[in-house]
Amino acid sequence: MKIEKKVWPKFFQKILDGDKTFELRLADFECKPGDILVLREWNPETKKYTGKVIEKKVTYVIKTKDVKFWTKEEVEKYGYQIIAFK
Repeated sequence: MKIEKKVWPKFFQKILDGDKTFELRLADFECKPGDILVLREWNPETKKYTGKVIEKKVTYVIKTKDVKFWTKEEVEKYGYQIIAFK
């Protein structure tokens, strides 16, 4: 399955350079090894896509509820997932 997600420019470039090989995401969608992440660069200041896109194959997914980036309600509802890709 292909899963499309927004990525901010500073993280998009790290992925493009090969330095960042994982994603920490709210687990509000299903994702499993073999899926393809279609990562579209999103500028949060302009609230627009830049046109840059990367596709990465998911190799590993782990879900947890121990990180504090989202609201307590969102975490209680969805949990987290860390997505490794290559």
